[in-house]
Amino acid sequence: MNGHFSPGDWSIIAAYLGGIVALGLWSGREQKTTRDYFLGSRNVPWWGIGLSIVAAETSALTVIGVPAIAYGGNLMFIQMIIGYVIARVILAVVMVPRYLRGEIFSPYQLLETHLGRGPRRLAAGLFLFLETLAAGVRVFVACIPIRLLLGEQVCSLGGLVDPILGAIVMFVGLSLLYTCLGGVKAVIWTDAVQFGLFLGGGLFALFYIPTLVDGGWSAALAQAGAAGKLAWLNLDFTLGAPINLWMGLFGGTALVLSTHGAEQLIVQRVLACGSVGDGRKALALSAVLIFPLFLIFLLVGVLLWVFYQGHPFQIPLPEGRPGIKSVDFIFPIFMLTEVPHLLRGGLIVAILAAAMSSISSALTALASVSTMDFVRPVCPGWSEERLLRLSRWSTAGWAVALVGTAWLTREVRFVLDAAFSLRGLTSGALLGGLILALFARGVGARAAMTGMLVSFAAMNLVYWPANLPATRAWWLHAFGREIFWPWFTLLGTALTLGVAVLARPRQAGGAR
Repeated sequence: MNGHFSPGDWSIIAAYLGGIVALGLWSGREQKTTRDYFLGSRNVPWWGIGLSIVAAETSALTVIGVPAIAYGGNLMFIQMIIGYVIARVILAVVMVPRYLRGEIFSPYQLLETHLGRGPRRLAAGLFLFLETLAAGVRVFVACIPIRLLLGEQVCSLGGLVDPILGAIVMFVGLSLLYTCLGGVKAVIWTDAVQFGLFLGGGLFALFYIPTLVDGGWSAALAQAGAAGKLAWLNLDFTLGAPINLWMGLFGGTALVLSTHGAEQLIVQRVLACGSVGDGRKALALSAVLIFPLFLIFLLVGVLLWVFYQGHPFQIPLPEGRPGIKSVDFIFPIFMLTEVPHLLRGGLIVAILAAAMSSISSALTALASVSTMDFVRPVCPGWSEERLLRLSRWSTAGWAVALVGTAWLTREVRFVLDAAFSLRGLTSGALLGGLILALFARGVGARAAMTGMLVSFAAMNLVYWPANLPATRAWWLHAFGREIFWPWFTLLGTALTLGVAVLARPRQAGGAR
């Protein structure tokens, strides 16, 4: 047993894990159709969906990685959140009415409606491939500090397996239990509770750390300001790091237009709303919450930097390894060594909540796309009972895929960059395809698919040579430095649209 935990801490952790699974099973009971399973019967309150949207995009990487960004740098990541808010406003006005006109199960159905079955299958396939990869990376890097927090004996399941693999199996398995039986309704309600837990954990750390610093809040902020840790605005336009305002305004907006408008992970929650008004209110609530949430965890990172200027580490800072930098252990180590018992257990629960939320969100999104975008169209005679049974088996199958991906895909450089960068491989193709389907239908199916495939190939040329060990590519330095992940979606979208326009039929009269 981990010597840093008291029996009270373990009781809190056990109560959380048992309670969240029980809540998921209870809230998702009486699933009879795929509409119940994937759309939550469209009777979930908008505020629950709004909280779930934020929880779904806020993984354990955020709780761990965002404080690490501020600890090692400053507050400039907050510029990205400006675009996150702008995108939600655009989506609420433009996309929600289109998604809730009738009843659809994924955004890729709109591509078939306006362009044909080929673009729908291509978009759905791209989502399945990259979401499996990105979710696997999120699970793997989150389980590295979780192993530190819970201890190797617990995570290795009594010494039976590698501790990291044990942590992966444990959390994917627990998330699968309520996701498989309860569907998206169970995911939404457990997400809502989990959001409250990691928000509470962040607020506690924000107000607790200054009590450990001589002079309290004012002295901590003065020291941080003098060291440049409170800098948040960068007006220099660059394609490479560090983050600047233009990345937030344009790159951040494009990123969230894709993640919240063209990717099933978030769109599924909007589709569960009962009306256009509810969908807009859910997105508005997420827009109100996302900025202060990130600001809280960035400030926690700044305060941790102040604290450790005058206090030694009671646990040696672990060395960085593939998937996570040394600095990413800062917040977990603080929890283990500086927070009183019972409160310590509560903070650990905040990280576990974020980890399970991201896993369950990925499982239900992957299962819905594979079942409703691939199986149902080719098996129109299947009964709802048979489709529901397949949906549950599909959820379990994707859980196995996430475990395997998390264990096998470990060669990434930085905990937060990796998750965002991987999503950028397809986000531009998906957003571009949706724009073509809704606003430029004359380009035709073939041209749209060509644009999406060229975008996907090009973004792979941008990402992989820069992130695989000991490789670099000359085309990444055409502008003097590598292209940073906030630009990936905007670049991919521009490529999709540009290539599709060039490849369109001479006489644009519809899909070819």
